[in-house]
Amino acid sequence: MPAWFKAHCDAILATLPPQRLLALDALRGITITAMILVNNPGSWSHVYGPLRHAEWHGWTVTDLIFPFFIVIVGMSLQLSLQRQSIQGQHSQGQQSQANWQLIRHAAVRSLKLFGLGLFLALFYYNFANPAYSYLEQKLLTLRWLGVLQRIGLVYFATVLIVLYCGTRGRIGWLVGLCVLYLLCMWYLPYQDSYGNTFSGLLLFGNSFAAWLDHTLLGVNHVYYRTATPFTFDPEGIWSTLPAIASCLTGVLLAQWLQTDRQLAHKIRGLLLAGVIAVWLAELWHFSLPINKSLWTPSFVLLSSGFCAIALAACIWLCDIKRWRRWSAPFVVFGANAILFFMLAGIMARVLVMIPVGDGLLKGWLFSRLFQPSFGNLNGSLAFALVFLAFSYLLMYWCYRKGYIFKV
Repeated sequence: MPAWFKAHCDAILATLPPQRLLALDALRGITITAMILVNNPGSWSHVYGPLRHAEWHGWTVTDLIFPFFIVIVGMSLQLSLQRQSIQGQHSQGQQSQANWQLIRHAAVRSLKLFGLGLFLALFYYNFANPAYSYLEQKLLTLRWLGVLQRIGLVYFATVLIVLYCGTRGRIGWLVGLCVLYLLCMWYLPYQDSYGNTFSGLLLFGNSFAAWLDHTLLGVNHVYYRTATPFTFDPEGIWSTLPAIASCLTGVLLAQWLQTDRQLAHKIRGLLLAGVIAVWLAELWHFSLPINKSLWTPSFVLLSSGFCAIALAACIWLCDIKRWRRWSAPFVVFGANAILFFMLAGIMARVLVMIPVGDGLLKGWLFSRLFQPSFGNLNGSLAFALVFLAFSYLLMYWCYRKGYIFKV
């Protein structure tokens, strides 16, 4: 490792408060880094299999990224609330008032996240097409839900549950949300526009969740607008319920870390829980398919299990082996995860908005620079890595300046 890089990493780690859980910061950074990497290939026609989402049932490594972030939201929430409760002990009346303040704060944060998601959905203009109508092709077909919107909704719901429920109540909500989701998915009948009645299907464009999105959000306001018989959104209404369950698994993982057990024992507990969860999810897959777009409970179990394993690995590296320098770049990304996501989203959209020759800037860069130098697949991956490196320079500048974007 070059001396300059060691000094660079040490300078970053020196800025962290001693009480920070470095492993969680590193895992958050790894997760958001992976999210930006898979979202920005040089060409969507040339992407390695593991960097794609599963076509429908089943999973790839890419499918684990978003649920990892949701689980980490739950962990961060529990750790934050625990610090606040330690800092001040309240009487019953004071505690009630404190809870209302936390709820108002959570509501504001959720609305901000929802608004940022809508901003990204609206941030596009087709300058290459003189006939493009922003009103008709963007405003009137706005996608209502998305990644940031889901984070906002899940965060607010989880705050309510955590504030008013103990451990048993949180487990009850986790299981109850998954059971309610499955009961409706399996047993509630629904009809298409031709009067055909369906029930219990988990097909692309034909499930209770798809019908609900189609009915409530509208045909032109979802991600999969050509799905039949029902258009739907992978961050849709009904699949938000098990997504809340994913966040609650993060709360429970954080509670395990807050116990008085030895660190090695906590790591073994995370590994054991993670391996069992993944094993059970794979067995469950035969009767309830693992599916990210539907966010099935088997997917909740699988992704939360892998997240527990990843967290155990990060804790072992950072706190048992004391190998910490590797985490520094991820700390930079993770400290400003929402800003990173926003800036990356804006940059990615700008690249497909600026016309160059007969095409767009992104296509021109890929076809003229990356594809000739590295080939199709490697060129597409190289583009994503360069995009990530440029993003790191921006995020490191923000980190050095102390600019942390707090929603």
